[in-house]
Amino acid sequence: MSAPTPDDLRIVTETLSRLTEYLRDAPEPGEALALVEPLLDEYTGVPVQLGDTLRVFARAVLDHPGTPRTPDLHVLVAELRTAAWEQTDQHTLHYTLDDLRFLLTGVSPGTSEGR
Repeated sequence: MSAPTPDDLRIVTETLSRLTEYLRDAPEPGEALALVEPLLDEYTGVPVQLGDTLRVFARAVLDHPGTPRTPDLHVLVAELRTAAWEQTDQHTLHYTLDDLRFLLTGVSPGTSEGR
């Protein structure tokens, strides 16, 4: 796999910005839900991915032989790891979407029928 580029990640953040702007226009709730759902997927959503990214970034910085070994380094790495856990803790937002979907459509999570 080739390394992502800063431009690749700018495209991702620009897409999130476009989504935010679109949602400000108050689209139909079902459509808005469909757009937000992939972001909060319990396995591949943004909270999980960002948490994983922060953890591996902290490890990469810490493990690199050229990184200065200072007390500040360990504080910064600890801050990254704390942020990673805080992000990952947000993975439960997918349950909120499940409840919202039921409220909007009457469809239970994992089914195509109402409860």
